Amino acid sequence: MTTKRRKIIRPTPEEDAEINRQISEDPDDFEADEEWFKNAKPSAEIIPHILERYHREKEALESGKKERLRVLLDKEVLDYFRNQGGDWHSRINEALREAVQRDEKTKSR
Repeated sequence: MTTKRRKIIRPTPEEDAEINRQISEDPDDFEADEEWFKNAKPSAEIIPHILERYHREKEALESGKKERLRVLLDKEVLDYFRNQGGDWHSRINEALREAVQRDEKTKSR
């Protein structure tokens, strides 16, 4: 049985030197040195709301309550929910849940 392996193309010493030169000249790049790490703060202190959401989503996925998927929506539908701000994913989920409940009521009549 054969396996597909990606061929790694390593830069020449000249290319590597040019890459490092460009990195050193990049004003948006910095070296995370000991001083930077000494002053760094934990993400829970800086962005607690993002971490809380991440943990809720992870728990929902692991418990089987939610499932991650890729879905294509009409731009107008997506714009409608996004323009209302905030947690548009949850509002789409709620709208779909309400549609399911309406459909179940109609079928049970």
